[in-house]
Order: sequence, then C-alpha cells, then structure tokens
Amino acid sequence: MKSIQSRLLLLLFLFIILPYFLFVFLIYGYTKTSIERNELENSREQLEGTADELEQYSEDLVNLPYILYRNPDLFRMFENGFEDSIYFDSMAMEKSIETFYLTRNEIRQLRFYIEQDQEAFTVYNAMISTRKPQPGLLSQGPIKQLYESNEQYVIEPPHEIVNYNQAAILPESDHAMVMTFHHKIVDVLSNEFLGIMTMDIDLDAYAKMMHSLSQEEGASALLIDANDRIMYATDSSLIGSQIPAQLKQRITSSYGDSEEEIVLSKKLTGALDQWTVVKIIPSHVLFSDARKTAFINILVGLVVGLLGLVMVTLISYRITRPIQLLSRKVRSIEGGQTDIPFASSRDDEIGHLESHMHAMMNRIHHHIDREYKLEIENRKNEFRALKSQVNPHFLFNALQSIGAVALRANAPAVYRLLTSLSSMMRYSMQANQWVTVRQEINYINAYLDLQMERFGHKVKHTIHMSEPVLDAQIPSMILQPLVENFFKHTYEEGFYESQLIITGSIHEERLHLSVENDGPGLGDAELQTLRNHIKDSQSDGSGQIGLKNIHDRLALHYGSAAVFSVHSKEGKGFSVTIIIPAAPPFSNDETMLAHKEETE
Repeated sequence: MKSIQSRLLLLLFLFIILPYFLFVFLIYGYTKTSIERNELENSREQLEGTADELEQYSEDLVNLPYILYRNPDLFRMFENGFEDSIYFDSMAMEKSIETFYLTRNEIRQLRFYIEQDQEAFTVYNAMISTRKPQPGLLSQGPIKQLYESNEQYVIEPPHEIVNYNQAAILPESDHAMVMTFHHKIVDVLSNEFLGIMTMDIDLDAYAKMMHSLSQEEGASALLIDANDRIMYATDSSLIGSQIPAQLKQRITSSYGDSEEEIVLSKKLTGALDQWTVVKIIPSHVLFSDARKTAFINILVGLVVGLLGLVMVTLISYRITRPIQLLSRKVRSIEGGQTDIPFASSRDDEIGHLESHMHAMMNRIHHHIDREYKLEIENRKNEFRALKSQVNPHFLFNALQSIGAVALRANAPAVYRLLTSLSSMMRYSMQANQWVTVRQEINYINAYLDLQMERFGHKVKHTIHMSEPVLDAQIPSMILQPLVENFFKHTYEEGFYESQLIITGSIHEERLHLSVENDGPGLGDAELQTLRNHIKDSQSDGSGQIGLKNIHDRLALHYGSAAVFSVHSKEGKGFSVTIIIPAAPPFSNDETMLAHKEETE
C-alpha cells in the first residue's frame, strides 16, 4: 500500500502544478488577443458615440433656421423687404432678430440677405448692423453653390470669422475660428427664393466632441466632409485642407490598419450625410494595457507555480496524518459506535471538520428524538381535525331544530331564512374548490333572500344566465363578494333605488361574467387608484379585499388568460367584468377528477 503522502504529492504535481504552467503559457496568447480586441472594441464604441453626438448637434443647427418660418415678422421681412411691408415694425423686428441670435450660445455671427432689396445686415453679440447692398452675394462660391442647387443648406469649412458687412459691431481683435452654415430661405407654397441666412458657429462645441477621441497619447481625430475637406482636426493646421490621398486610401480600405497605427472611421448620416469621423491611434498606445496585462499574468504564473511546488510538500504532510485519524473515527461510526470523541486542538480545516462532525452527531441524536415527538404530535392533530368536523354538523342540526320550532310557531319566513343561511354555510365550506356557475348563483340567491328580508322587497336585482353558462365550472366565491359589495355601497348608504344586474355568456370558448349596478360610482382618479390597488402585488388589499382577493385567485388559477376589470361611467354606477376560459384549467383527467370529488 502506497503512502497517502507520496500519492498526494504526485497527484498535486501532475494535476495542479504541471497543468498550471502549461495553462499559463497557453493562455498568454489568448489573453493578449482578447484584451487587444476589447481595447479596439472600446475605441469603436467611443467613435460611435461621438458620431451620434455630431449628427444630433449638426441636425439641431441645420434645423435652427426653420424658426424663421414660424416668426411672421422675420418671414415677412424676407417676403416684402424692409420698407415695402405695411406691417413693418422696426422695434419688433430687432427684438425677434436678437431673440433668434440668443437661442444658441455657439452662434458667433448671423447674416441676413434679403433678395427683395438685395441688401444684407449682420448680427454680432446681439447687436444689429446697418443694412448694406450686396448685389454680388449670390455669385460668391458657397452661396452660388447653394443658390443653384436644390439643397436647403451648405456648410463651409472652418475659417477665421469674416466681417461680412464691414460693420463696426465686429471688433478687429476677434479672430475666432468658425464653421459657417448657409441656409436658403424660400416661399413654402411657391418655392420662390427669398434670401439667405448665414450662421457662423463657434468651433468649441465640435472641439469638445472630437477631443474625446484624441485623449490617448499620440491619438488624433479628423472630421471630413463629403468633398474630402477636413472640417476639423486635432492638428489645427489641417483644418480646411483636402485629406491626404494616403490617409483617404487607408480610411476607405478594409486593411487600413498598420503595425504602427490603427485607423477607425465612421460614416455620418442626417445633416452630415457622407461626412466621416476618423480616429487615428498608435498601436503601441492602444494595446499597451493588453501587453502589460499579459506580461503580469506570466510573471504571476511563474511565482505562483514556484510557491506551489513548496506548498505541495507542506500540504501533503500536514493533511495526510490528521486525515488518517479522522478516517478511523468515521469507520468506527459506520460500525455503529456513535459515541466517538471528536476533541481536537487543531485550528485549521481538519479541526473544524472534526468539530462539525461532532456537532452533526449531536444533531442526529436530536433529530431522532424530535421525529419521535413529531409523530406523537401529528397523531394528536389528526384527532383534533376529526373532532373539529363535528362542530359544523352540530351547527346545522341546531339550525334545523330552530327551523322546526319556527314552523310549529307558524313562522315560515323565519324557516325560509334559516334554510337560506344553512345553504350559505354549507356552500362557504367549499371555499377554494371548483363549483358550477349554477351553484354560485344558488348561493347568491340565498344571500339575496336574507338581504331582502333586511331591506324589504325593495331590492331590485336581475340575473341572466343561459344553461351552458350555468353548467360551466369556476372557482367558488368569485361572484358573491361582488354582490355583497353592491349592498355595502348602495343600500347600506341609503341608495335604495339601485338595481343589481348579473349576466353571463360564452363567446369564443371564453366565459364572460358581469356584475353591475346603477348606484353611486367612482371618479376617474378614484377608479384608477382602485385599479392600481387591485393589481399591485405588494398591496395588502385594505379597503378592497374582496376585489383584490378575486383578482388574485383568478390569476392563480388561470394566469394571464384571466381578465378582471372594473368600470364606472362618469361617476355613476359600477361594474365588474370577469373573462376566463370556459373550460377549467385542469392539466389532466386525474386533476379534473380530484376537483370534481372535492366539489361533490
């Protein structure tokens, strides 16, 4: 027989140390590739997010001039010019223009060109310049392109802000870089050209969005329009120039990445249709974390492996001897000796194991004693259950005796009421069982007999049920609580003219049951609160315990196939509708038979 220690040492080496070293070297390649792929995916997601921000931001700027069409004063200025409009109000016009200028903080300068007068004026810092003739404006490059095309706007590459009207309101010290949006203003009905509105937008907003792509060391970002012009770049010297042919080829090619750089690009849509946002990042920067992680994994693996070799020897010796002792005690227990001493001075897992085994033996003795006592208690409970069945029979016999006395005293009404009460008590003992609709209606009729004796024959009620409906099976006590609510909220509160209507029908193999009255109803807010309260799984049902109880029982039996709805028309009248499958949801014939036996 070989020593446990030697076998344990061999097993630890073969199945832990050796596989661990092999695993470390094999996992290095996978870890490096996986982390590199993750870093690349993160950069792509960052690029996607920036692209979405650029599209949304530019869409807002392009749609901003449409405000002019909703401002009668401004649009009338483009239609009729300044002086020709009989509605011209210079103060209101200036106020509208200033308001439009202040709608966005990034608007640096506005220019309005009115084709009717061939004049233009500018707005800078919410100040309006004087109007000046601009007869040759439509022949200028971007303006001419927009005027002769079917497009509604055109975007110029970033440039230093220009004093369009040579106005004094624009200081010479302002050399801000802006991106210009030219928007064509036309008559919506006739498509007649009315003028041009030009917006100079500060580049700070674009710079903030693009900066998120170039936070890594050596990374750069580009925004390129449909004509291959660089609209924004981390290197400001490239702004406004054409994209280099080599970079364009790398962007459009599926093999654009090289060992030195990774090029990621995304085509834009919407207002920046066919524009491209580009991120260029050095490979060593993007994958530096991946390479560090892989190196650390190898280093940790080697250290752990060496420590493992040392620990294997110590563990094999420290574990094998107490295991042998513990094994002898277990064999003694198997032989029937249950009073084995488990005292141990060890404070490690073996010591805890002995302590737990000792506690387990104590629990076994305790459970044996407890099971014996439970068996005695169960027999006592069975006797009490049999004894408790005598009480309802005694009560029914007592009611029959009282009924006999009532007949001898010539009080048939009292006998009839006792009979109704007895029927209700017998039926209530079938709670949580399946009954036919006929049995439920009989129970309701017995309840109505008692209520009519209480309120006189003023109780107005109607029950319409066809034979197929009466033969359908339903959970017991789902209609009577609704009838009880009727009396609680109508007759008991003085509404003696209220009428109760109970109807039932079957449509498309679904049973439709309705209990409604024309008494007081609920307002919209109260009705919605009631509906939320009934459907709230955390609600305790206070105040509507009958309605919530019915809803929860239907959900338990039928699941989502059950419909329980409450309605009140303009605060007058109240109705409850129940729609359930016409056939009970029994899973098999045995379950159906069991329910039938419970009902009988």
